Amino acid sequence: MSVGTIFGFIALLGVGALAGGIALAVLAASQGRPVRNGVMLAVAGAVVALVTGVLSQGLLVVQPTERAVVFNTLSGQLETPRSPGTNLILPGVQQPVMYDVSQKQYTMVGTIEDGSRTGDDSVRARTTDGQEVRLDITVLYSIDPEEVNTIHTRWQNRYESDFVRPTTRGLVRDVISDYRAEEIYGQGRGEMEEQIQSLLTERMAEEGLLLNDLIVRDINFSTQFTEAIEQAQIAQQEAERARLRVQQIRQEAEQARAQAEGQRDANIARAEGDAQSIILRAQAEAEALRLVSEQIGTNPALIQYTYIQQLADNVRLITVPSNSPFLFDLQSMAGDADFTAPAVPEAQFIVPTPTPEPGS
Repeated sequence: MSVGTIFGFIALLGVGALAGGIALAVLAASQGRPVRNGVMLAVAGAVVALVTGVLSQGLLVVQPTERAVVFNTLSGQLETPRSPGTNLILPGVQQPVMYDVSQKQYTMVGTIEDGSRTGDDSVRARTTDGQEVRLDITVLYSIDPEEVNTIHTRWQNRYESDFVRPTTRGLVRDVISDYRAEEIYGQGRGEMEEQIQSLLTERMAEEGLLLNDLIVRDINFSTQFTEAIEQAQIAQQEAERARLRVQQIRQEAEQARAQAEGQRDANIARAEGDAQSIILRAQAEAEALRLVSEQIGTNPALIQYTYIQQLADNVRLITVPSNSPFLFDLQSMAGDADFTAPAVPEAQFIVPTPTPEPGS
């Protein structure tokens, strides 16, 4: 039960007391008795009824989501809006009008069940390249508590139908006219939404409203434009796949070329290594032959000694032709008084005598 209701009930009791006092005074006067008690009761009831009646009419309770615009009938001016809570006003002099400052939603869409109005209420606009688009839009807004007097002065309760709806539709058409349909269909949509929201925020602030959000729920293009866009996207995707395929082929060719170059370099390196190895072996053999030649030149019997050293351990008898000077030069060995044959205890040598020449 509100405070105003309580005061109203008390005022009603005062009126009852007033009526009872008057009746009591009349009855006492008709009987020749003093009317003092009836008059006092009537006066008290009148005072209580008057005071509580004024208070019940002068108490203004403002809810947290409300603001009260107060019009002074004497000055003809709007007073400071009353904030949430209990406020006192002069009945008949200060006239309050309540405004809801909570967030409101206004939706303009093509479907009947979702829009604030019945029927197709979507925003129709035309792009700079002549394409018609239909936009489903929801506006979330509220009355600025500090500017509620402005709303009352300019729009009263008509601000949604006479300002929010036509202003939003007009700004949307103006912004869309600066874009091509392809831009709105693609990445330009976000920029377009931001531009609409920025312009509508400024315009609402001038009229005492706050734009909390603007939602572009859907954008519908003509069937021909949609099909053309889809075909263009398909062609673009095919071109992209072809480009990726060419790039892949180039990469494979580059890899094959790199592998061929690597194989070629490996073959060259291997051939160079083989050639270097051959050269080194030849140099080593030449050096070995040189050293052998020096040793043989210093000691000619060394080759014969080496030959004997290479014989197997089970050799007991060697027959050497007398006319074979390549391994054993018997004449030089026989003529050399300082020559001593190596000790080979288990080997037996048969040295043939020289063959007489014919006719001797």
